[in-house]
Amino acid sequence: MKRFIKPSNLGTKYPKLFNWQPENYGLPKGFAMTNFTELKGCGCKVPQTQLLKYLGQIGEGDIGKETPDVSVYPVKRTQDFHTISTIDYFYPLVANPYAQGRIACCNVLSDLYAMGVTQVDTMLMVLGVCTKMTDEEKQISTSLMLEGFNDCAKEAKTSVTGGQSVQSPWPQIGGVGIASNHKDDFIMPNGAEAGDYLVLTKPLGVQLAVNTYQWMTTIPSKWDAIKGITNESEINQAFEHATKSMCTLNAAAASLFKKHNIKASTDVTGFGILGHARYLARAQRRKVQFVIDQLPIIQNLYKLDKKARDFRFLEGLAAETSGGLLVATKDPDSFLKDYKHLIGEWGWVIGRVEKSQERDAIISKNVKIQEV
Repeated sequence: MKRFIKPSNLGTKYPKLFNWQPENYGLPKGFAMTNFTELKGCGCKVPQTQLLKYLGQIGEGDIGKETPDVSVYPVKRTQDFHTISTIDYFYPLVANPYAQGRIACCNVLSDLYAMGVTQVDTMLMVLGVCTKMTDEEKQISTSLMLEGFNDCAKEAKTSVTGGQSVQSPWPQIGGVGIASNHKDDFIMPNGAEAGDYLVLTKPLGVQLAVNTYQWMTTIPSKWDAIKGITNESEINQAFEHATKSMCTLNAAAASLFKKHNIKASTDVTGFGILGHARYLARAQRRKVQFVIDQLPIIQNLYKLDKKARDFRFLEGLAAETSGGLLVATKDPDSFLKDYKHLIGEWGWVIGRVEKSQERDAIISKNVKIQEV
């Protein structure tokens, strides 16, 4: 069985990911990508309810019916092959431009991995160069972002072959992932059945981690409001955990889909765990309800959500960026055993699939919080 890079080994293979010191790259001390944007990561997504209103303006159509995160279209020359494509881009959520580039690439590819795609043919890059930076800051930070994105694409065994760049008040990065697959080599994520279990492959809490880290480092007024219940060590540890999670490809989980006969999956990003579970539930052929009864969260963050009250974590609506895959499986223990063998950590059973009169997802009233 193929091994994948473990999160604990990321710093060794990619030393620019951690211990960010901007002056080491010729940037001013205190330089941070997050200083140039007001929205962060997948938290910039249009709210799900508003997006559905926009889509409603163009009629029923086929947009997002069965695969809300990707486009799946038969190759006209043969019905056996399909082009599977996705696009994703956002604003910085970490100070380090190299890490930001890698996170953006991971996030793009996750939509394809959620379809069980294991080989991406090519990527295009979407880039916004920040007009608020000095020429030197633009040159250095943009080059580092591109390097991080490209290194991640290489690890995923694909390549960046084009793209588009613009000038923008806020920096942006993301791209398009494209794969041409035989119909037997990807899944349509609509086959969940009552009795399946819901598995999540990465912990939640990224939005909490990146925001509280920025409060600690650059926004004293917000840091003063929470430092009585946390400390710098806890926040640094949570932020490093979140960064490793965001920088880890979901390729390992995707590689197990065929062996474990996975028939429903999505990645968890800007709409939060409940938002994406709802999207997936509504795409199912059968009338089922996804019941989430456990929320795994990076250690020491849940108490901060209760203090701040603006992340809506307990409601399942806190945004994630480059989150894990939410997978419906009949044999979660076997899936998680294989997943741990490949990645070395992470993976939880967070709920179940039940018969229902409506296709929907809910957070159980007795939901348990598991700090990891």
